[in-house]
Amino acid sequence: MNKKIVTFGEIMLRLATPGYLRFSQATEYNATFGGGEANVAISLANYGLQVDFVTRLPKNDIGEACQMDLRKYGVGVDNIIWGGERLGIYYLESGAVSRGSKVVYDRAHSAICDIQPGMINWEKVLEGVGWFHWTGITPAISQGAADVLAEGIKLANDKGITVSCDLNYRNKLWKYGKSALEVMSVLVGGCDVVLGNEEDAEMVLGIKPEGVDVTSGHVSAAAYESVSKQIMTKFPRVKKVITTLRGSVSASHNTWTGVLWDGKTLFDAPTYQITHIVDRVGGGDSFMGGLIYGLITWPENDQKALNFAVAASCLKHTIYGDYNLVTVDEVIKLMGGDASGRVAR
Repeated sequence: MNKKIVTFGEIMLRLATPGYLRFSQATEYNATFGGGEANVAISLANYGLQVDFVTRLPKNDIGEACQMDLRKYGVGVDNIIWGGERLGIYYLESGAVSRGSKVVYDRAHSAICDIQPGMINWEKVLEGVGWFHWTGITPAISQGAADVLAEGIKLANDKGITVSCDLNYRNKLWKYGKSALEVMSVLVGGCDVVLGNEEDAEMVLGIKPEGVDVTSGHVSAAAYESVSKQIMTKFPRVKKVITTLRGSVSASHNTWTGVLWDGKTLFDAPTYQITHIVDRVGGGDSFMGGLIYGLITWPENDQKALNFAVAASCLKHTIYGDYNLVTVDEVIKLMGGDASGRVAR
């Protein structure tokens, strides 16, 4: 399989309150960039794979700064299209202990929100590509974004390209008149690899897990086997279903693991105790980046791919910002059991 990867979606300006300040306390914000599919692309570039991120950016200083940020991390930006009035923004207030984090979106009429079918030359974008990734955030933005994504998925299917999706349900985004279930069911039908969690499965696909209480701080991996089977029954193209399992003990302490169902076997990864979270935004994206790398690098070893994804995303929780700025060697080291955090001299 050609190892070049393409991800498609929205990247935003992230404005975060410093430290753990509330919005009402902040007099300044830390400005970075982030977005589901862009975060995945940066992970893959860090791991040494060839990856392009496709989006629509406004032709102004902010849009160009965003493109420069992506290029800095080794992500291909040649297929980004230009147009629209603005870059979407999201505001982040980081939670601590029993106070959860908050996100406020300001992304209406962003450049990609107003994208329309035909604007992206998918034939050119997908030339020589082996993997195409998207998330459920993109079709939630607007009908136009959903339609453009559908174009890409269809051509990827026609070309035999592996298609992956992170279901990523965002209740605050589905506002243009169609439900997540209505739109996503069609798009997921074109996927080979599906990632989600217990809320995604229910809200996006109408598949409800049984016997799971995520508020208790304990999540049972075996409970997801039935959900995975239901997804494969509903979407025959799907070959692997992966579930991230986050137990929220508090905003500062999570348990983190994952399971992978290949149609025959349920693979279960080690569970990590993340006791001092620096930044959990982008945690799922870092898992997806690790998973794609693992499935491409070790195509006959789903267990190793899953373990890599979980370890990579565990490390992401120690890094400020949306991006998972870790190397393959660092992930492998944690997979091997070295969680000491000693200084590398």
